[in-house]
Amino acid sequence: MITLACLPGRRKRRCYDSRAVASGADIRLIISDVDGVWTDGRIAYIGERSEIKVFNVRDGLAAKLAQRAGIAIALLTSRRSHALERRARELGIVELHQGAANKLEESERIAQKLAVSFDHVLYAGDDLPDLAPMRRVAISAAPADAAPEVRAAATWKLESAGGAGAFREIVERLLRDRGEWERLIREFANGNKPEASST
Repeated sequence: MITLACLPGRRKRRCYDSRAVASGADIRLIISDVDGVWTDGRIAYIGERSEIKVFNVRDGLAAKLAQRAGIAIALLTSRRSHALERRARELGIVELHQGAANKLEESERIAQKLAVSFDHVLYAGDDLPDLAPMRRVAISAAPADAAPEVRAAATWKLESAGGAGAFREIVERLLRDRGEWERLIREFANGNKPEASST
C-alpha cells in the first residue's frame, strides 16, 4: 500500500509517495544549482561585464529558515556572477561554488568539506549537468520547468518553477518532515519573526 504525503498548495495539494523517497528529516545539507532553481534561468547582460539575475525573496526567507534549523546550504553553479555573490552574502550562505566544471565532483568536495555523507544530502537541479549528483544523493529535487530528463530522475518533482519559489517549496517540505514548519508558522503569527529578517 502506497502512502501519499501531501502539502497544501494554492491550486492543488502537492502529494508525494512517502515510501519512495528518503525522509527529509535526515537531510543535513542542501546543494543547489542556481540558474533554473533560484532564478528562472534567464540572463540579462548589461554591457560586456555585468549581468542581471532576479531572485525570489521567498526563497531567501526559506534559506534563512533552513539555516536556523541546522540545514547547511551550498550553492553550486558552472557560471560566475557578482549578483550571486551579493545574494549569498545577504543570506549568510558561505558555501558558494562558482565555475564548477563537474557538478558531481564539486558536490563530493562540498560534502567532504562539511563532513556530510550523500545519505544526508538533498540536491536541487534543473538541467542535464545536474543529473549525476542528483542520482547519488538521498533526495533530489527538480523545479516544475526543469528539463524532462531531470524531472524524470528527481525524487521530488516540485510544483514551483525555477525562480518562482522552487527553493522555498524544498525547504518547506524538509521542515514539515522535521516537524518544525507549524511551529514556525505560529512564531510568525505571534509576531516573533524567527531570526529571518534578511531575505
